[in-house]
Amino acid sequence: MFSYIIRRLLYTVPIVFGVMLITFLLFNIVRGDITDQIAGKEASAETRAEIKKEYGLDKPLFFNTEHKVFSKQFWDSQFFNHLLAAATFDFGYSYNDREAIWDKIKRGAGPSLALTAPMLVGEVSISIILALVVAYFRGRWIDNLTVLICIVGMSLPFLSFILFGQYFLAFKWGLFPVYFWPDLSVWQYTLLPTFIGIAAGLGSNLRFYRAVMLDELGNDYVRTAFAKGLSPAKVLFKHVLKNAMIPIITQVVLAIPFLFLGSLLLERFFGIPGLGYLMIDAIGARDFKVINAMVYISAILFVVFNLITDICYAIVDPRISFK
Repeated sequence: MFSYIIRRLLYTVPIVFGVMLITFLLFNIVRGDITDQIAGKEASAETRAEIKKEYGLDKPLFFNTEHKVFSKQFWDSQFFNHLLAAATFDFGYSYNDREAIWDKIKRGAGPSLALTAPMLVGEVSISIILALVVAYFRGRWIDNLTVLICIVGMSLPFLSFILFGQYFLAFKWGLFPVYFWPDLSVWQYTLLPTFIGIAAGLGSNLRFYRAVMLDELGNDYVRTAFAKGLSPAKVLFKHVLKNAMIPIITQVVLAIPFLFLGSLLLERFFGIPGLGYLMIDAIGARDFKVINAMVYISAILFVVFNLITDICYAIVDPRISFK
């Protein structure tokens, strides 16, 4: 197991390097000169030069060929400084307000996780429980009705759930705050968006877990368990659920890295100052340094939790071993 983890961690190096290379090409070459965005088109040549020096844009893109290969100055370029900054998580300052990007991320992580973490837990818990029930009653009216509701829910745009909840539950009926306000507690401004997120994602999740449970219910050990006189609850929650953990782990653990990005639409419509809101603002303002930092951290989280997923496989299923 230990040697497998080491190999997987080594495999992540070229993956992360590839992400950093692609983001560098996109945000430093394709975008063009950003001095007009920062200083304005009427800025003087001296101001442009100062901005380029401040952000390291006056250096060569990849190599400083004016110096020898083994000298420090040869590697003093935009790309290798980009690698060094990413490796040390020193993302620099935003183009727009000159605030440290790491401070922005730390400030937005709390509100985003307060929204997305309960949303994930709620979606998974409700979907698994309902999937076990409807799979047990396969072909009956409760199963058919649930599948119909799931299809309808999947067909509705996510935006329609937001508008319905915000207009009726918040504005008309006054059950929740319509918009974020600093005086509100965390649960007050995240409760309605959490409910909306769970309701919007329940259809697809429930259909996925229902298919997983149906596959398990068709196995011989389930018929043997019922033949021995075990109750449906014990068979479903002790045996079927345990043997269905592999696809559940895959679905859940690989969704965890995306919690970091927050919910773009929910945070935007409800004014929650999380990372999703930060990402939307950065895209609208063409703040490439913020976008680059978010993409890099997301890539790190994805490869790490991909490894955690494989480790969890061996924990829940003794037949799986890593060499």
